[in-house]
Amino acid sequence: MDNRRNLFFYYPQEDELESQLKPLFELAKKNRFNLVEDPKEANIIISVGGDGNFLQVVRKTGFRQDCLYMGISRSNEAGLYCDFSLDNYDEMVNAIMSEELEVRRFPIIDVNINGEATFQCLNEASIRSTIIKTIVIDVFIDDNHFERFRGDGLIVATPTGSTGYNKSTHGAVIDPKIPCFQISEIASINNNRYRTLGSSFVLDKERKLKLEVLQDGNDYPIVGLDNEAYSIRNIKDLTITLSDKIVKTVKLKNNSYWDRVKRTFL
Repeated sequence: MDNRRNLFFYYPQEDELESQLKPLFELAKKNRFNLVEDPKEANIIISVGGDGNFLQVVRKTGFRQDCLYMGISRSNEAGLYCDFSLDNYDEMVNAIMSEELEVRRFPIIDVNINGEATFQCLNEASIRSTIIKTIVIDVFIDDNHFERFRGDGLIVATPTGSTGYNKSTHGAVIDPKIPCFQISEIASINNNRYRTLGSSFVLDKERKLKLEVLQDGNDYPIVGLDNEAYSIRNIKDLTITLSDKIVKTVKLKNNSYWDRVKRTFL
């Protein structure tokens, strides 16, 4: 068995989707690809079902550095991580066979909580209040105090995550070729008593961001890591840096990140 041609498919277990995927499975086998049931055996991991599913499979497989990820969207789903459509699987297999593909490398962030556990994020990390009360966070850049934030929360987005939650809070859309991360505010309070920058800002890959939560009764905030949410007791701080890891995805040569941004938003 040629391990370089091992495919693992990750998708919702739905009867209609299963029937749609059968021709793709047969076409892959016909072209000498091996379908494996364990993602650890795959060198190409394929997500079917839009960006949410793509984020989920990257997380569930541990942000693997020794394989490629591929996204396939369905007609009713958004897919900024998905270069391929389930409606055109012939085109997808032909592109693979004729090598009309390139590898895209997406930066990710490391999120350390309370100096104990570290998580990776491909899209964004967020910290938000869970009660009808503002959360107060001291923001440090490279251990230097920058501001005291008071509001609903903060978002720390990767370049690819800049088009999601971050964009909805008026953050900038960033080219994923730039190794950086962006911090955006969620409903900050700005008046004569409280003052923040009031806009998103971008940090270089060498910077370290630390968010210290003031323990004033809002001690159970929600921490979002991509599309998963955690309520962690007594969160004291989050330390966020750009990771040494990347996520390698398969892309069509004629389909750039900005092509997909244009199709999605314009």
